[in-house]
Amino acid sequence: MSATQQLDAIAERIAALSGGSGSVTALSNEARASTDLLGALPPRYGEVLLNLLDRLESSALFSEESCSFSQKDLLDNLQVWVDKARGQLVS
Repeated sequence: MSATQQLDAIAERIAALSGGSGSVTALSNEARASTDLLGALPPRYGEVLLNLLDRLESSALFSEESCSFSQKDLLDNLQVWVDKARGQLVS
């Protein structure tokens, strides 16, 4: 799978989670396995992605009230990451 295809797959998983379906685990596993994508981006993109995924996984373990991470905000931040990564891939 190409870097662009891997990015599209991550974006689809984020959209599914934002829409109320999908799985944090599936998103996390897909993103972490996207080695072509991460290799095509500057190293800081990988660091930011892994940080966001760690926080998203933590938020999934707790109810919204008891977790310091808002899952909606994290998904919004992941979407920003996707948009910026897409810009890096086309430039």
